[in-house]
Amino acid sequence: MDRFKLKAGEDFIRLGQVLKAAGICESGAEAKEIIQEGQVLVNGETETRRGRKLYSGDIASCGGKEIEITKS
Repeated sequence: MDRFKLKAGEDFIRLGQVLKAAGICESGAEAKEIIQEGQVLVNGETETRRGRKLYSGDIASCGGKEIEITKS
């Protein structure tokens, strides 16, 4: 499982942003597409909202790759 650290002062990151930052998607358009197709899980449940806010402790997964959101 990979970890994504929130920047100092940030409480959340949006789902589409974390998929790009983790290298799962190359663009926002690609992130939007796979999210809307139901290929992304957040905390074990299908998520179809690209703007979903992820907080410390949340886990996003796609294509067998998991990313845990942590505080820095």
